[in-house]
Amino acid sequence: MDRRSRVGLLLGGPSSEREVSFKSGKACAEALRRKGYDVVEIDVGPKLAADLAREKVEVAFNILHGKWGEDGCVQGLLEVMGIPYTGAGVTASAVAMDKILSKLIFADAGIPIAPHIVITQGNIPDRIDMKFPVVVKPATEGSSVGISIVIKPEDFRAAAEIALKDDKRALVEKYIRGRDIQAAVLNGEAIGIVEVRPRPVEGEKISFYDFKHKYTKGMTEYITKPEDFSDDARKKIEQYSARACEVLGAEGAARIDFMVDENDQPFILEVNTLPGMTELSLFPMIARDWAGLSFDNLVERILLSARLKMGA
Repeated sequence: MDRRSRVGLLLGGPSSEREVSFKSGKACAEALRRKGYDVVEIDVGPKLAADLAREKVEVAFNILHGKWGEDGCVQGLLEVMGIPYTGAGVTASAVAMDKILSKLIFADAGIPIAPHIVITQGNIPDRIDMKFPVVVKPATEGSSVGISIVIKPEDFRAAAEIALKDDKRALVEKYIRGRDIQAAVLNGEAIGIVEVRPRPVEGEKISFYDFKHKYTKGMTEYITKPEDFSDDARKKIEQYSARACEVLGAEGAARIDFMVDENDQPFILEVNTLPGMTELSLFPMIARDWAGLSFDNLVERILLSARLKMGA
């Protein structure tokens, strides 16, 4: 592929993360244009196949977030149309998007996961055999949509109903009290970490990296090279991150979320196969501070990784 190739930048889409995708997409489109690429932005909808054909797209830069664009659906269409694309393939996207299925794969690969149970729509238990606090999250949402930290058992049902509003299954996970560490993997190589420290919110006993903290300036402190975090713990996280991408089949850029307890034991939460690329996003922050990659060079490197995966 060269700069004469017509790049279709896929953004927007119908998911709950539509606006975040627009922000990521606009930033990536501008970066590629600065690099001299011929880029057309496509707001993904039911006529995507016709839009791709009309615009004569030769390669797709996928910056969709959430359902439909990050779960294998768009990837399958691009495979059928023979258009190389960035990011994970059909199977890797679908499994990574499903927090329940991906946990099974991580555990089988020897990557530590937090104790958890699964609940379903129409079958919310009155009691659960877990020590509180717990984290309740939809099985297939991103950007912390629908996630609650439940401190008291009497608040569990309300949190479960929120998580199951638009998802048939939800995960109830042991709350790991510790540090929120997120790692970046680029083309199979772990390139660094960032510690995320959400600022306390009045009225909340436990603040966590939710949608508000992710996309509001000043709500979170980001430390790419925490001095009080051991090299051994960092290397372990990077090893687990690369392994998680390997067993899932994730390609291109991926961000891997961990909670690290007081004994420096990391627990993997999920793999994000299409990480955010906004001004507050973690992946470009890690790439800049650990790998010395400017935003424009990072975006170009992701583009150059585009290929057909044959359903991988």
